Amino acid sequence: MAISVVMGVRGPLLVSNSQQLPAALMPPLRLRRMKFRPVRTPAFFARYSSPAERFSTRIQDSFDNLPNLVEDIIQTSISTGPRGALRLVQGVQAVVGVGGEWLSDVSKTMNDTRALPRSLQLGLLSPLYLRKLFERLGATYIKLGQFIASAPTLFPAEYVKEFQSCFDRAPSVPFSQIEYVLREELGRPLESVYEYIDPVPIASASIAQVHGARLKSSQQEVVIKVLKPGIEDVLVTDLNFVYVVARILEFLNPELRRTSLVGIVRDIKESMLEEVDFRKEAVNIETFRRYLETMGLERQAKAPQVYKHCSTRRVLTMERLYGVPLTDLDSIRSLVPDPETSLVTALNVWFGSLIACDTFHADVHAGNLWLLRDGRIGFLDFGIVGRISPKTWAAMEVFLASFASEDYEAMATALIEMGATEKDVDSTAFARDLQKVFSSIKDLDTEIVVATARGTNTAAISANVLVDENQMNALFLDLVRVSESYGLKFPREFALLMKQLLYFDRYTRLLAPSMNILQDQRISISSSSSRRVRGNNQFP
Repeated sequence: MAISVVMGVRGPLLVSNSQQLPAALMPPLRLRRMKFRPVRTPAFFARYSSPAERFSTRIQDSFDNLPNLVEDIIQTSISTGPRGALRLVQGVQAVVGVGGEWLSDVSKTMNDTRALPRSLQLGLLSPLYLRKLFERLGATYIKLGQFIASAPTLFPAEYVKEFQSCFDRAPSVPFSQIEYVLREELGRPLESVYEYIDPVPIASASIAQVHGARLKSSQQEVVIKVLKPGIEDVLVTDLNFVYVVARILEFLNPELRRTSLVGIVRDIKESMLEEVDFRKEAVNIETFRRYLETMGLERQAKAPQVYKHCSTRRVLTMERLYGVPLTDLDSIRSLVPDPETSLVTALNVWFGSLIACDTFHADVHAGNLWLLRDGRIGFLDFGIVGRISPKTWAAMEVFLASFASEDYEAMATALIEMGATEKDVDSTAFARDLQKVFSSIKDLDTEIVVATARGTNTAAISANVLVDENQMNALFLDLVRVSESYGLKFPREFALLMKQLLYFDRYTRLLAPSMNILQDQRISISSSSSRRVRGNNQFP
């Protein structure tokens, strides 16, 4: 079946033609559950019960859940340890600092006769001040902010928009601290492993830093991804605190259970802890490389080789790839005669991985998707991956195909299949609303700016796609708003998939603006013809 990311006359993609909590440091505590004997109301009288009786029932339910809450808090506190006290002090300092900013802003509006702006009425819970608080609290909360910014299916629009700034470049740490982590992790002199390590980082993110290097034994050019010192402890402490707060909120307000607040926090926690274990990223890379080998795609695409003898939980040493991002049109033309063919290759390789691998690359922005010097497509940085269930993928195939024919009834049906709902959905009305939402996609615009810097021995390529992020997120948020009005809630994997498709939309607008990839027979995926490539979860 020929499927592609979506495109039409005016532009490519969406334009058509017409863990669980960490293990405690000691055996699980078994608290004796408190025995309460609730008074049972006969079923005949249940519907005539008074508000006071219903309130009493809620209180009784809360007491029944109290032992579980207490046990959870104790277990989490034990796993956090004494570092929790230090983070508490730092948290208070951050709250006081941002609170002072809020009070200052409020005082400036005191003489204004107009009503206090909503952003000030909400205090530190407003998007602006909450984002500032997250930035002061450091790496964990910056990552949490990035999660909020990339999950419009879970969070309100104003928060998604405000937290976009959390994706900005993070400050680097001194090289001496990076050296300390390397020595501690590798357990031997660095001179015996690396010929040299460039002290100037290639990149710096909220949790890790990347340096260029050369292996001593093979003289192979590599990059070393190093977890910043102390990040893991801070991450565990902060996430445990967020989890406890979520549990307490659900206990105090049982209605919050319907929002799956604790479940969302667990999902965030699991995802973020995976990112700080580079052994899992190494497995993701090896699985993708095995997929390329199994499918005979090694001459079309490449992922870096992982050097296991100098990779650990906090250090990841990989082959260094040289190339240009898919947004650097002039450089691409100097490497290949037909940029459109390279784009088709990138699409086919990525789409194939969706159904052939346990995980898919969920961050294909311009910094992670390159055209290499030898003409192959390079996939970099597998720290963020998605997992898609067969049910969601089957619905996603129908969802994508529905763009080709502008069949919004089929699109509505696919989204209903994908989303969780407790009520019947009027698919006809839903289809009409979807048509209104997706008609706005034709107006999406892209401005691309590429900056390339080349040195004597290395090529440092910096690329930035200056898309209108507000428009991109507005699309997600409109879709979520319309869907939620029908009682639908989508899995996070749907948002991850859609965001990657919009990245590919930008590349298509640049490299092949006249190509209708929905109709292009060169781009095809078929769930039934793919062999499943599974990763090896063991890493030394």
